[in-house]
Amino acid sequence: MLSALFLGAAGCTATTPENRNSAEPPGPADGGLVYQLQNYSDGRLDTLAGTSSRFVVVDLARDAGHSYFGPDEIGRLRAAGKTVLAYFEIGSIESFRPDFGAVAADRAGLLLNEWTSWPGEHFVRYWEPSWWNLAVRPRLDRALAAGFDGVYLDTPLAYEEIDLDLVGGLQRPELGRRMVDLIARISEYGKRANPAFRVFPQNSPELHEYPGYLAAVDGIGVEELFFQATDKPCSADYCGTNLAATRALREAGKTVLAVDYATDPQNVATACRRYREEGFEGYVTVRALDRISTPCR
Repeated sequence: MLSALFLGAAGCTATTPENRNSAEPPGPADGGLVYQLQNYSDGRLDTLAGTSSRFVVVDLARDAGHSYFGPDEIGRLRAAGKTVLAYFEIGSIESFRPDFGAVAADRAGLLLNEWTSWPGEHFVRYWEPSWWNLAVRPRLDRALAAGFDGVYLDTPLAYEEIDLDLVGGLQRPELGRRMVDLIARISEYGKRANPAFRVFPQNSPELHEYPGYLAAVDGIGVEELFFQATDKPCSADYCGTNLAATRALREAGKTVLAVDYATDPQNVATACRRYREEGFEGYVTVRALDRISTPCR
């Protein structure tokens, strides 16, 4: 299981054009994104190269394990005009990842509470030096060596999900601050190697309120702004807050990669229309992220 496939932590909203922010968003961004983390055709990325998308998000490894994509494969996608982002997690780790054993054995006690919805995945002490050394920096080095244009960083939401009883009195605001520090460190490391390297955290758009976040990121990926998995129109109060924070990032000049999970044609059309209204790069697909869905028109 890839946790990004099943996250329910992103916000959503039933916002209508009448209660949208009055500021006009950037121009439309139809068909701007394709996001696939598994079930690549013949284990290759060739089919993705033929899509109309401008942004492509793929796992750092074709099998989510040891078989990492190489420069030739990423180069072909880039030659097709794609901006290619490498997916990996920065606030948690799944048991099937090749670096899990070293992380679990680290004497800093990196593993924290298991994500109850997804057995085998644990949140981590992402502020510890050994997390950087064992997991984050090696993944960044692989992404840079393979020629990815940037990274798509999952589970910043760990700061909200960690069991506070396991972290010695740390509270959510401090955990948020430490997550922003990690994102900023990732950005500095990547851009030092390649000034054009792009950094896109996934979800937790409210982190933009912390100093240093906006300077560190080039955009954000946000799930379920309009439809929760699957085909469930958004209605919870927190969803409006999520959309407002996402708009703030857009208004700060950041690219928004929006992903909604719907298959009903009417819902797909609605999500695509909302992307055009908001100026988001959008993609409507299935929760498993295991196929290439029809782009917005």
